[in-house]
Amino acid sequence: MTDKIWTELEKHQPQSLVDLFASDKERVANMTLEHSGLRFDLSKTHLDSIALGHFETLAIDMELDRLKTALFSGAAINVTEGRAAEHTAERGYGAADAVMHARALQDRMRGLVEAIDSGFMGDIRHILHIGIGGSALGPKLLVDSLGRDGARYDVRVVSNVDGAALTEAVKDMDPHKTIVAVASKTFTTTETLLNATSAMEWMIEGGVQDPYAQFVALTAYPDKAIEWGIDESRILPFNEAVGGRYSLWCSIGFPVALAHGWAVFADMLEGAGAMDRHFRDAPVLENAPTMAAFADLYYAQTKSCQTRAVFAYDERLRLLPDYLQQLEMESNGKSVTADGAPLGRHSAPVTWGGVGTDAQHAVFQLLHQGTHLIPVEFIASKSPGHDFDTAHHETLLVNCFAQGAALMAGQHSGDLARNYVGNRPSTTILLDDVTPSTIGALIAFYEHRTFVNAVLLGINPFDQFGVELGKQIAKSISENGPIGFDPSTAALIEAALGDH
Repeated sequence: MTDKIWTELEKHQPQSLVDLFASDKERVANMTLEHSGLRFDLSKTHLDSIALGHFETLAIDMELDRLKTALFSGAAINVTEGRAAEHTAERGYGAADAVMHARALQDRMRGLVEAIDSGFMGDIRHILHIGIGGSALGPKLLVDSLGRDGARYDVRVVSNVDGAALTEAVKDMDPHKTIVAVASKTFTTTETLLNATSAMEWMIEGGVQDPYAQFVALTAYPDKAIEWGIDESRILPFNEAVGGRYSLWCSIGFPVALAHGWAVFADMLEGAGAMDRHFRDAPVLENAPTMAAFADLYYAQTKSCQTRAVFAYDERLRLLPDYLQQLEMESNGKSVTADGAPLGRHSAPVTWGGVGTDAQHAVFQLLHQGTHLIPVEFIASKSPGHDFDTAHHETLLVNCFAQGAALMAGQHSGDLARNYVGNRPSTTILLDDVTPSTIGALIAFYEHRTFVNAVLLGINPFDQFGVELGKQIAKSISENGPIGFDPSTAALIEAALGDH
Protein backbone atom coordinates (compact mmCIF):
# COMPACT_ATOMS: atom_id res chain seq x y z
CA MET A 1 0.00 0.00 0.00
CA THR A 2 2.77 2.46 0.94
CA ASP A 3 4.63 1.98 -2.35
CA LYS A 4 1.40 2.54 -4.25
CA ILE A 5 0.80 5.85 -2.45
CA TRP A 6 4.30 7.05 -3.26
CA THR A 7 3.81 6.03 -6.88
CA GLU A 8 0.61 8.05 -7.06
CA LEU A 9 2.35 11.05 -5.53
CA GLU A 10 5.21 10.77 -8.02
CA LYS A 11 2.75 10.54 -10.95
CA HIS A 12 0.73 13.54 -9.80
CA GLN A 13 1.56 16.79 -11.59
CA PRO A 14 -0.01 19.76 -9.82
CA GLN A 15 -0.63 23.11 -11.42
CA SER A 16 2.02 25.80 -11.24
CA LEU A 17 1.99 27.86 -8.08
CA VAL A 18 0.55 30.86 -9.90
CA ASP A 19 -2.25 28.71 -11.33
CA LEU A 20 -2.96 27.13 -7.93
CA PHE A 21 -3.71 30.60 -6.58
CA ALA A 22 -5.74 31.53 -9.66
CA SER A 23 -7.92 28.43 -9.38
CA ASP A 24 -8.50 28.68 -5.61
CA LYS A 25 -9.34 32.11 -4.23
CA GLU A 26 -9.28 30.67 -0.70
CA ARG A 27 -5.83 29.09 -1.05
CA VAL A 28 -4.14 31.43 1.42
CA ALA A 29 -6.79 30.77 4.06
CA ASN A 30 -6.83 27.04 3.34
CA MET A 31 -3.05 26.67 3.49
CA THR A 32 -2.30 28.98 6.44
CA LEU A 33 -2.35 27.80 10.04
CA GLU A 34 -1.96 29.92 13.17
CA HIS A 35 -1.03 28.66 16.61
CA SER A 36 1.02 29.67 19.66
CA GLY A 37 1.90 33.08 18.26
CA LEU A 38 3.09 31.61 14.95
CA ARG A 39 1.61 31.87 11.47
CA PHE A 40 2.52 29.06 9.04
CA ASP A 41 1.93 29.96 5.39
CA LEU A 42 2.21 26.85 3.18
CA SER A 43 0.28 28.33 0.27
CA LYS A 44 3.38 28.79 -1.92
CA THR A 45 4.00 25.02 -2.04
CA HIS A 46 2.64 22.64 -4.66
CA LEU A 47 0.47 20.81 -2.15
CA ASP A 48 -3.03 20.60 -3.59
CA SER A 49 -6.10 18.59 -2.61
CA ILE A 50 -4.91 15.53 -4.52
CA ALA A 51 -1.43 15.51 -2.97
CA LEU A 52 -2.86 16.17 0.49
CA GLY A 53 -5.29 13.29 0.02
CA HIS A 54 -2.40 10.96 -0.76
CA PHE A 55 -0.45 12.18 2.26
CA GLU A 56 -3.47 11.68 4.52
CA THR A 57 -3.66 8.09 3.28
CA LEU A 58 0.08 7.66 3.81
CA ALA A 59 -0.24 8.94 7.37
CA ILE A 60 -2.90 6.31 8.03
CA ASP A 61 -0.88 3.58 6.34
CA MET A 62 2.26 4.45 8.35
CA GLU A 63 0.23 4.66 11.58
CA LEU A 64 1.08 8.24 12.42
CA ASP A 65 -1.65 8.49 15.07
CA ARG A 66 -0.49 5.31 16.83
CA LEU A 67 3.13 6.38 16.84
CA LYS A 68 2.22 9.87 17.98
CA THR A 69 0.35 8.31 20.90
CA ALA A 70 3.37 6.14 21.62
CA LEU A 71 5.61 9.21 21.65
CA PHE A 72 3.43 11.02 24.19
CA SER A 73 2.77 7.95 26.33
CA GLY A 74 6.42 7.15 26.98
CA ALA A 75 6.46 3.91 25.00
CA ALA A 76 9.82 2.60 23.76
CA ILE A 77 9.52 4.38 20.43
CA ASN A 78 13.31 4.52 20.00
CA VAL A 79 13.28 0.89 18.90
CA THR A 80 16.98 0.44 18.09
CA GLU A 81 17.98 1.54 21.59
CA GLY A 82 14.91 0.10 23.30
CA ARG A 83 13.78 3.22 25.11
CA ALA A 84 11.32 6.08 25.02
CA ALA A 85 11.93 9.57 23.66
CA GLU A 86 10.75 11.71 26.54
CA HIS A 87 11.59 15.29 25.63
CA THR A 88 7.89 16.22 25.62
CA ALA A 89 7.67 15.12 29.27
CA GLU A 90 10.00 18.03 30.07
CA ARG A 91 7.19 20.29 28.84
CA GLY A 92 4.49 18.43 30.80
CA TYR A 93 3.26 15.96 28.15
CA GLY A 94 4.23 12.32 28.45
CA ALA A 95 3.95 9.36 30.80
CA ALA A 96 2.86 10.52 34.26
CA ASP A 97 6.00 9.26 35.99
CA ALA A 98 8.26 10.88 33.38
CA VAL A 99 6.47 14.21 33.74
CA MET A 100 6.75 14.03 37.53
CA HIS A 101 10.45 13.12 37.29
CA ALA A 102 11.08 16.01 34.87
CA ARG A 103 9.39 18.49 37.20
CA ALA A 104 11.45 17.27 40.15
CA LEU A 105 14.69 17.73 38.22
CA GLN A 106 13.56 21.14 36.97
CA ASP A 107 12.85 22.14 40.58
CA ARG A 108 16.39 21.07 41.43
CA MET A 109 17.72 23.23 38.59
CA ARG A 110 15.58 26.16 39.66
CA GLY A 111 16.92 25.77 43.20
CA LEU A 112 20.51 25.97 41.96
CA VAL A 113 19.71 29.01 39.79
CA GLU A 114 18.20 30.79 42.79
CA ALA A 115 21.13 29.76 45.00
CA ILE A 116 23.63 31.18 42.51
CA ASP A 117 21.60 34.38 42.31
CA SER A 118 21.82 34.67 46.09
CA GLY A 119 25.60 34.19 46.10
CA PHE A 120 25.96 30.45 46.81
CA MET A 121 28.90 30.22 44.38
CA GLY A 122 30.31 33.66 45.03
CA ASP A 123 30.24 36.81 42.94
CA ILE A 124 29.41 35.29 39.54
CA ARG A 125 29.45 37.36 36.35
CA HIS A 126 30.21 34.79 33.62
CA ILE A 127 29.00 31.35 32.56
CA LEU A 128 31.21 29.18 30.38
CA HIS A 129 28.99 26.46 28.92
CA ILE A 130 30.93 23.52 27.48
CA GLY A 131 29.19 20.89 25.37
CA ILE A 132 28.94 19.64 21.81
CA GLY A 133 26.12 18.84 19.40
CA GLY A 134 22.73 19.20 21.05
CA SER A 135 24.39 20.00 24.37
CA ALA A 136 25.70 23.22 22.84
CA LEU A 137 23.54 24.15 19.85
CA GLY A 138 20.29 24.56 21.80
CA PRO A 139 21.72 26.67 24.64
CA LYS A 140 23.71 28.75 22.16
CA LEU A 141 20.61 29.48 20.07
CA LEU A 142 18.50 30.43 23.07
CA VAL A 143 21.09 32.52 24.87
CA ASP A 144 21.71 34.44 21.65
CA SER A 145 18.09 34.90 20.64
CA LEU A 146 16.76 35.85 24.07
CA GLY A 147 19.75 37.85 25.26
CA ARG A 148 19.39 40.93 23.12
CA ASP A 149 17.73 42.90 25.93
CA GLY A 150 20.53 42.14 28.35
CA ALA A 151 21.14 38.86 30.12
CA ARG A 152 21.73 38.68 33.86
CA TYR A 153 25.04 36.90 33.26
CA ASP A 154 27.54 36.87 30.43
CA VAL A 155 27.31 33.45 28.73
CA ARG A 156 29.86 31.90 26.36
CA VAL A 157 29.24 28.54 24.70
CA VAL A 158 32.20 26.40 23.63
CA SER A 159 31.80 23.23 21.59
CA ASN A 160 34.75 22.95 19.22
CA VAL A 161 37.70 20.97 20.60
CA ASP A 162 40.02 23.39 18.79
CA GLY A 163 41.70 25.25 21.66
CA ALA A 164 41.30 28.49 19.74
CA ALA A 165 37.57 28.35 20.48
CA LEU A 166 38.18 28.10 24.21
CA THR A 167 40.84 30.80 24.07
CA GLU A 168 38.42 33.17 22.37
CA ALA A 169 35.67 32.40 24.88
CA VAL A 170 37.67 33.05 28.04
CA LYS A 171 39.98 35.85 26.91
CA ASP A 172 38.10 38.61 28.75
CA MET A 173 36.46 36.54 31.49
CA ASP A 174 37.45 36.67 35.15
CA PRO A 175 38.02 33.05 36.29
CA HIS A 176 37.16 34.02 39.89
CA LYS A 177 33.70 35.13 38.73
CA THR A 178 32.97 32.32 36.28
CA ILE A 179 30.82 29.20 36.50
CA VAL A 180 31.78 26.40 34.12
CA ALA A 181 28.79 24.28 33.10
CA VAL A 182 29.89 20.95 31.60
CA ALA A 183 27.08 19.49 29.48
CA SER A 184 27.45 15.86 28.49
CA LYS A 185 24.71 13.25 28.57
CA THR A 186 27.14 10.40 29.31
CA PHE A 187 29.87 12.57 30.82
CA THR A 188 32.34 10.66 28.66
CA THR A 189 32.32 12.86 25.54
CA THR A 190 35.99 13.27 24.59
CA GLU A 191 35.82 16.79 23.18
CA THR A 192 33.69 18.12 26.04
CA LEU A 193 35.85 16.66 28.81
CA LEU A 194 39.05 17.87 27.13
CA ASN A 195 37.64 21.40 26.99
CA ALA A 196 36.47 21.07 30.61
CA THR A 197 39.95 19.99 31.73
CA SER A 198 41.51 22.96 29.93
CA ALA A 199 38.94 25.28 31.52
CA MET A 200 39.98 23.88 34.88
CA GLU A 201 43.63 24.62 34.07
CA TRP A 202 42.66 28.16 33.03
CA MET A 203 41.03 28.68 36.42
CA ILE A 204 44.03 27.30 38.31
CA GLU A 205 46.40 29.48 36.31
CA GLY A 206 44.13 32.42 37.10
CA GLY A 207 44.58 31.85 40.81
CA VAL A 208 41.28 30.16 41.67
CA GLN A 209 41.96 28.15 44.83
CA ASP A 210 39.09 25.64 44.47
CA PRO A 211 38.06 25.51 40.81
CA TYR A 212 35.85 22.43 41.29
CA ALA A 213 33.59 24.59 43.44
CA GLN A 214 32.79 26.64 40.32
CA PHE A 215 31.90 23.69 38.09
CA VAL A 216 28.36 22.48 37.39
CA ALA A 217 27.60 19.20 35.60
CA LEU A 218 24.59 18.71 33.31
CA THR A 219 24.32 14.98 32.68
CA ALA A 220 22.17 11.85 32.64
CA TYR A 221 24.96 10.00 34.47
CA PRO A 222 25.66 11.85 37.76
CA ASP A 223 28.05 9.15 38.98
CA LYS A 224 30.41 9.93 36.10
CA ALA A 225 30.40 13.61 37.01
CA ILE A 226 31.14 12.77 40.64
CA GLU A 227 34.06 10.60 39.50
CA TRP A 228 35.36 13.53 37.50
CA GLY A 229 35.36 15.63 40.65
CA ILE A 230 32.17 17.69 40.67
CA ASP A 231 30.27 17.87 43.95
CA GLU A 232 26.83 16.29 43.95
CA SER A 233 25.23 19.57 45.01
CA ARG A 234 26.30 21.07 41.69
CA ILE A 235 25.13 18.24 39.45
CA LEU A 236 21.91 18.69 37.49
CA PRO A 237 20.75 15.29 36.19
CA PHE A 238 18.31 14.65 33.38
CA ASN A 239 16.39 11.70 31.99
CA GLU A 240 18.48 9.30 29.88
CA ALA A 241 15.52 9.02 27.49
CA VAL A 242 15.96 12.67 26.45
CA GLY A 243 18.14 12.73 23.35
CA GLY A 244 20.92 15.28 22.94
CA ARG A 245 19.30 17.25 20.12
CA TYR A 246 16.04 17.36 22.12
CA SER A 247 17.64 18.27 25.43
CA LEU A 248 17.49 22.05 25.76
CA TRP A 249 14.25 21.64 27.77
CA CYS A 250 15.99 19.84 30.65
CA SER A 251 19.12 20.71 32.62
CA ILE A 252 21.05 21.29 29.37
CA GLY A 253 19.07 24.54 29.34
CA PHE A 254 20.68 25.58 32.64
CA PRO A 255 22.66 28.51 31.13
CA VAL A 256 19.42 29.84 29.65
CA ALA A 257 17.60 29.65 32.97
CA LEU A 258 20.54 31.24 34.78
CA ALA A 259 21.25 33.96 32.23
CA HIS A 260 17.65 35.01 31.70
CA GLY A 261 15.87 33.93 34.86
CA TRP A 262 13.57 31.06 35.66
CA ALA A 263 10.45 32.87 34.45
CA VAL A 264 11.91 33.06 30.94
CA PHE A 265 12.79 29.37 30.96
CA ALA A 266 9.29 28.50 32.21
CA ASP A 267 7.70 30.59 29.45
CA MET A 268 9.78 28.74 26.88
CA LEU A 269 8.58 25.40 28.27
CA GLU A 270 4.98 26.60 28.16
CA GLY A 271 5.31 27.71 24.54
CA ALA A 272 6.69 24.31 23.61
CA GLY A 273 3.93 22.64 25.58
CA ALA A 274 1.30 24.57 23.65
CA MET A 275 2.79 23.26 20.41
CA ASP A 276 2.82 19.75 21.90
CA ARG A 277 -0.91 20.00 22.54
CA HIS A 278 -1.53 21.29 19.04
CA PHE A 279 0.48 18.50 17.43
CA ARG A 280 -1.12 15.86 19.61
CA ASP A 281 -4.73 16.98 19.15
CA ALA A 282 -5.19 18.87 15.86
CA PRO A 283 -6.57 17.02 12.81
CA VAL A 284 -4.06 16.24 10.07
CA LEU A 285 -4.91 19.09 7.70
CA GLU A 286 -5.04 21.60 10.57
CA ASN A 287 -1.82 20.37 12.14
CA ALA A 288 1.15 22.66 11.49
CA PRO A 289 4.02 20.16 12.01
CA THR A 290 2.22 17.50 9.97
CA MET A 291 1.38 19.79 7.07
CA ALA A 292 4.95 21.13 6.97
CA ALA A 293 6.25 17.55 6.89
CA PHE A 294 3.94 16.80 3.94
CA ALA A 295 5.59 19.67 2.04
CA ASP A 296 9.06 18.44 3.00
CA LEU A 297 8.30 14.93 1.78
CA TYR A 298 6.66 16.12 -1.41
CA TYR A 299 9.82 17.86 -2.59
CA ALA A 300 12.42 15.47 -1.18
CA GLN A 301 10.65 12.33 -2.35
CA THR A 302 8.74 13.17 -5.52
CA LYS A 303 10.97 15.96 -6.88
CA SER A 304 14.30 14.57 -5.60
CA CYS A 305 15.19 17.86 -3.92
CA GLN A 306 18.42 17.11 -2.10
CA THR A 307 18.47 20.25 0.05
CA ARG A 308 16.13 22.49 2.04
CA ALA A 309 17.07 26.11 2.70
CA VAL A 310 16.08 28.03 5.83
CA PHE A 311 16.53 31.80 6.08
CA ALA A 312 15.89 33.70 9.29
CA TYR A 313 14.86 37.26 8.51
CA ASP A 314 15.58 38.26 12.08
CA GLU A 315 19.03 38.65 13.62
CA ARG A 316 17.74 37.14 16.86
CA LEU A 317 17.19 33.83 15.04
CA ARG A 318 20.51 33.82 13.18
CA LEU A 319 21.59 30.53 14.79
CA LEU A 320 18.36 28.68 13.97
CA PRO A 321 19.65 27.17 10.68
CA ASP A 322 22.63 25.70 12.57
CA TYR A 323 20.30 24.22 15.16
CA LEU A 324 18.00 22.74 12.52
CA GLN A 325 20.91 21.14 10.68
CA GLN A 326 21.53 18.81 13.58
CA LEU A 327 17.87 18.28 14.46
CA GLU A 328 16.83 17.29 10.95
CA MET A 329 19.97 15.67 9.54
CA GLU A 330 20.99 13.68 12.61
CA SER A 331 17.41 12.55 13.17
CA ASN A 332 16.48 11.54 9.63
CA GLY A 333 19.80 11.06 7.85
CA LYS A 334 19.28 7.30 7.79
CA SER A 335 19.46 4.65 5.08
CA VAL A 336 17.51 1.97 6.94
CA THR A 337 14.01 1.84 8.37
CA ALA A 338 13.17 1.36 12.02
CA ASP A 339 12.74 -2.33 11.17
CA GLY A 340 16.30 -2.56 9.89
CA ALA A 341 15.39 -2.86 6.21
CA PRO A 342 16.96 -0.73 3.44
CA LEU A 343 15.08 2.55 3.23
CA GLY A 344 14.73 2.40 -0.54
CA ARG A 345 13.91 6.12 -0.76
CA HIS A 346 15.67 9.43 -0.23
CA SER A 347 16.17 10.24 3.44
CA ALA A 348 16.26 13.74 4.90
CA PRO A 349 17.49 16.47 2.57
CA VAL A 350 20.52 18.56 3.48
CA THR A 351 19.39 21.47 5.67
CA TRP A 352 21.26 24.71 5.11
CA GLY A 353 20.57 28.41 5.27
CA GLY A 354 21.51 31.79 6.60
CA VAL A 355 20.25 35.19 7.62
CA GLY A 356 18.30 37.66 5.54
CA THR A 357 19.12 40.12 4.08
CA ASP A 358 22.74 38.95 3.98
CA ALA A 359 21.87 35.76 2.12
CA GLN A 360 20.15 37.66 -0.67
CA HIS A 361 23.51 38.98 -1.76
CA ALA A 362 25.24 35.62 -1.46
CA VAL A 363 23.16 32.55 -2.34
CA PHE A 364 19.81 33.71 -3.69
CA GLN A 365 21.16 33.89 -7.23
CA LEU A 366 21.20 30.09 -7.26
CA LEU A 367 17.74 29.86 -5.68
CA HIS A 368 16.21 32.05 -8.38
CA GLN A 369 18.12 31.05 -11.51
CA GLY A 370 20.15 27.95 -10.69
CA THR A 371 19.32 24.51 -12.04
CA HIS A 372 18.54 23.01 -8.62
CA LEU A 373 15.01 23.08 -7.25
CA ILE A 374 15.40 24.04 -3.58
CA PRO A 375 12.41 24.51 -1.27
CA VAL A 376 12.95 27.63 0.83
CA GLU A 377 11.65 28.48 4.28
CA PHE A 378 11.48 32.08 5.48
CA ILE A 379 11.19 32.89 9.19
CA ALA A 380 10.38 36.40 10.34
CA SER A 381 8.85 38.34 13.22
CA LYS A 382 6.15 40.99 13.11
CA SER A 383 7.96 42.89 15.87
CA PRO A 384 11.55 44.15 15.67
CA GLY A 385 14.28 43.34 18.14
CA HIS A 386 15.66 46.89 18.31
CA ASP A 387 14.71 50.51 18.93
CA PHE A 388 16.11 52.01 15.74
CA ASP A 389 13.98 53.61 13.02
CA THR A 390 11.06 51.33 12.06
CA ALA A 391 12.35 51.56 8.49
CA HIS A 392 14.92 48.88 9.41
CA HIS A 393 12.26 46.30 10.23
CA GLU A 394 9.94 47.32 7.44
CA THR A 395 12.77 46.94 4.91
CA LEU A 396 13.68 43.57 6.38
CA LEU A 397 10.12 42.23 6.10
CA VAL A 398 9.60 43.72 2.63
CA ASN A 399 12.70 41.88 1.44
CA CYS A 400 11.55 38.64 3.04
CA PHE A 401 8.11 38.72 1.44
CA ALA A 402 9.51 39.90 -1.90
CA GLN A 403 11.82 36.90 -2.13
CA GLY A 404 8.96 34.45 -1.68
CA ALA A 405 6.86 36.29 -4.26
CA ALA A 406 9.75 36.37 -6.75
CA LEU A 407 10.53 32.68 -6.33
CA MET A 408 6.92 31.85 -7.10
CA ALA A 409 6.11 34.29 -9.91
CA GLY A 410 9.47 34.56 -11.65
CA GLN A 411 9.88 36.98 -14.54
CA HIS A 412 10.05 35.98 -18.16
CA SER A 413 12.45 37.67 -20.54
CA GLY A 414 13.74 37.09 -24.03
CA ASP A 415 17.18 37.67 -22.58
CA LEU A 416 17.89 34.31 -20.94
CA ALA A 417 20.40 35.86 -18.57
CA ARG A 418 17.54 37.91 -17.13
CA ASN A 419 14.91 35.18 -17.22
CA TYR A 420 13.48 33.86 -13.93
CA VAL A 421 11.52 30.64 -14.40
CA GLY A 422 9.54 31.02 -11.17
CA ASN A 423 7.30 28.25 -9.83
CA ARG A 424 9.82 27.73 -7.02
CA PRO A 425 8.29 26.82 -3.66
CA SER A 426 8.63 28.48 -0.29
CA THR A 427 6.97 28.49 3.10
CA THR A 428 6.90 31.36 5.56
CA ILE A 429 6.71 31.23 9.35
CA LEU A 430 5.77 34.58 10.86
CA LEU A 431 6.15 35.04 14.61
CA ASP A 432 4.18 37.65 16.54
CA ASP A 433 7.49 38.43 18.25
CA VAL A 434 10.66 36.60 19.27
CA THR A 435 9.79 35.75 22.87
CA PRO A 436 10.56 32.78 25.11
CA SER A 437 7.09 31.41 24.43
CA THR A 438 7.20 31.71 20.63
CA ILE A 439 10.74 30.32 20.46
CA GLY A 440 9.65 27.37 22.58
CA ALA A 441 6.72 26.78 20.25
CA LEU A 442 8.87 27.18 17.15
CA ILE A 443 11.49 24.65 18.25
CA ALA A 444 8.80 22.17 19.34
CA PHE A 445 7.17 22.63 15.92
CA TYR A 446 10.43 21.64 14.22
CA GLU A 447 10.86 18.64 16.53
CA HIS A 448 7.40 17.32 15.69
CA ARG A 449 7.80 18.08 11.99
CA THR A 450 11.01 16.03 12.03
CA PHE A 451 9.13 13.22 13.79
CA VAL A 452 6.35 13.17 11.16
CA ASN A 453 8.92 13.07 8.37
CA ALA A 454 10.50 10.07 10.08
CA VAL A 455 7.23 8.24 10.64
CA LEU A 456 6.09 8.60 7.04
CA LEU A 457 9.46 7.26 5.85
CA GLY A 458 9.54 4.50 8.44
CA ILE A 459 12.74 5.89 10.03
CA ASN A 460 13.66 5.93 13.72
CA PRO A 461 14.61 9.60 14.29
CA PHE A 462 15.90 9.06 17.84
CA ASP A 463 19.14 7.17 17.30
CA GLN A 464 22.35 8.48 15.71
CA PHE A 465 24.70 5.58 15.12
CA GLY A 466 26.17 7.41 12.15
CA VAL A 467 28.19 9.69 14.43
CA GLU A 468 29.95 6.80 16.15
CA LEU A 469 32.22 5.46 13.40
CA GLY A 470 34.28 8.63 13.12
CA LYS A 471 34.72 8.65 16.91
CA GLN A 472 35.96 5.05 16.85
CA ILE A 473 38.46 5.76 14.09
CA ALA A 474 39.68 8.92 15.86
CA LYS A 475 40.30 6.84 18.99
CA SER A 476 42.22 4.28 16.92
CA ILE A 477 44.42 7.01 15.42
CA SER A 478 45.12 8.42 18.90
CA GLU A 479 46.11 4.99 20.20
CA ASN A 480 47.79 3.36 17.19
CA GLY A 481 48.85 6.12 14.81
CA PRO A 482 48.74 5.32 11.07
CA ILE A 483 48.71 1.53 11.48
CA GLY A 484 45.90 -0.13 9.53
CA PHE A 485 44.71 2.88 7.56
CA ASP A 486 44.53 3.57 3.84
CA PRO A 487 47.64 5.22 2.31
CA SER A 488 46.07 8.69 2.16
CA THR A 489 44.96 8.70 5.79
CA ALA A 490 48.25 7.18 6.95
CA ALA A 491 50.21 9.86 5.08
CA LEU A 492 48.12 12.65 6.60
CA ILE A 493 48.64 11.23 10.10
CA GLU A 494 52.37 11.08 9.54
CA ALA A 495 52.54 14.56 8.02
CA ALA A 496 50.59 16.25 10.78
CA LEU A 497 51.17 14.08 13.85
CA GLY A 498 54.35 12.19 13.14
CA ASP A 499 56.41 14.16 15.63
CA HIS A 500 53.83 13.86 18.46
